[in-house]
Amino acid sequence: MAAPHADACAQSPTPVDTTKTDGYHLVVDALKLNGVSTIYGLVGIPVTDLARVAQASGVRFLGFRHESAAGHAAAAAGFLTGKPGMCLTVSGPGFLNGLVSLANATTNCFPMIQVAGSSDRSIIDLKRGDYEELDQFAIAQTLAKAAYRVDRAKDIGLGVARAIRTAMSGRPGGVYLDIPAAVLGEVLDADTGTRSLRQVVDPAPLQPPTPRSVDRAIALLAGAQRPLIVLGKGAAYARADAAIQRFVESTGIPFLPMSMAKGLLPDGHPQSAAAARSLALRDADVVMLIGARLNWLLNHGEAPHWNPDARFIQVDIDPTELDSNQAISAPLVGDISSVMDALNEHAGIGDVTAPQPWLQTLAARSSENTARMDAHLTAESAPGKPMGFYPALRVVRDVLANHPGIYLINEGANTLDYTRNVIGMPLPRHRLDSGTWGVMGIGLGYAIAAAVETGQPVVAIAGDSAFGFSGMEMETICRYGLPITVVVFNNGGIYKGDGVNPASADPSPTTLMRTARYDRVIEAFGGTGYFATTPVQLGAALSTALTLRRPALIDCVIDPADGTESGHLTALNPVGVEKP
Repeated sequence: MAAPHADACAQSPTPVDTTKTDGYHLVVDALKLNGVSTIYGLVGIPVTDLARVAQASGVRFLGFRHESAAGHAAAAAGFLTGKPGMCLTVSGPGFLNGLVSLANATTNCFPMIQVAGSSDRSIIDLKRGDYEELDQFAIAQTLAKAAYRVDRAKDIGLGVARAIRTAMSGRPGGVYLDIPAAVLGEVLDADTGTRSLRQVVDPAPLQPPTPRSVDRAIALLAGAQRPLIVLGKGAAYARADAAIQRFVESTGIPFLPMSMAKGLLPDGHPQSAAAARSLALRDADVVMLIGARLNWLLNHGEAPHWNPDARFIQVDIDPTELDSNQAISAPLVGDISSVMDALNEHAGIGDVTAPQPWLQTLAARSSENTARMDAHLTAESAPGKPMGFYPALRVVRDVLANHPGIYLINEGANTLDYTRNVIGMPLPRHRLDSGTWGVMGIGLGYAIAAAVETGQPVVAIAGDSAFGFSGMEMETICRYGLPITVVVFNNGGIYKGDGVNPASADPSPTTLMRTARYDRVIEAFGGTGYFATTPVQLGAALSTALTLRRPALIDCVIDPADGTESGHLTALNPVGVEKP
């Protein structure tokens, strides 16, 4: 391999001379000092010994088959624990693979740190052609919340501390930490190394709102005729569950949870407006956004999806987010926990209440839509035809109702949309999905992190196309014996499986192999596969898999004609010339 890395990789994971240490040990010591107990990654030049040192030091290292999945796992760990998830990648292409998940973590506001080995600056800057040479630091700065580069072993403690504080403080996000191979292999005095380490104190300090901003928000809510609260995944991340519930229930204001905020209050809560979403958004006159952004997921707050005269209250720790789409009449800048406490303790909170006519209107629409949904869920498949999405999800919903502590991971197009609509969530932070970017391939990485960080069983529901992005991580799941059940909704296509290519015998762009047997993939790795073509078979397989708490995959055959192109995002798919 490349000569510049040979010395670094030849270093012993355990130095014989206890008066000396090296970069590998300092990285691990710095992480342990700051409470990091798990690293997700994929090893190779120049970071293999870093993973070995971590294991020898009691830090768990989970090795993946692709850096993107490892990074997604680290990002999910950040969301679930509130502390930065750690991802370790090699240099060059491995770094680039992990960068997808780092950028996604930043967009979703998940605290995550990607550590990667790299080439010496003197070689990179003169483009001398080092092994996997790439200016990783410059690239990462454009896609992460921040990037730092460590050029001396004695600065490793500083670099780790900077990365942790940056990832957690303010709006959380992804941080890249670049450590050249030569720095990892650098040997220095052990006492000097120990003194260089830093423990981060209060990395995400509370930021209370100003009293004037709280007064303004309370006054606006008190005058509302059709108030609405929108809960985003930032509200779930904030772990201000009790304060949010107190505010919602004391004011009586209806709430609309975004997908990853489900469970902050149970989906069956009488104030939930989820079943009347369109009406609630279109008619609300004052909208309070808690940990939610008026991005594409909320149609940018624009008519006709929203009341053009609506006034917005936004709770956000980042003032630059305010007014990004709509004018914010009452900005509440601060951490969600402090903001909600201030609102709950305000003298005028008793004047805030949701008028009965508004509640009755939403309740009536919710009843209509719930009845319509029930009709979809109870409809039987036509004789001789495979299941549709709704009958399959009805079974999954009913089985999961007996396992309220399950963590649910979800990705796909129609599979994502239908699952969001059908399967409720009784507990907070138990649902993770494609999030702000709508990224496919998060499924198995998120599932692995949920199982590792919580010790609880996980169900990952993925479309067959989405499963393909990270399917080899089934081997990772089986290697570590994780209690994860993957349900692949197999309709033989991207969006739908009935695409036709009128020009040749090649499959259409949206067509996958209808005869694919995904259950046999896990069997190759020693896990248990199930093949389900009916709701009864699906229910039995899922119940058995959850009881066994071992790696399992259910290939659930779905009607190729069911679903719609682009799922719920058809409006974002340009029409152009009429498709053939």
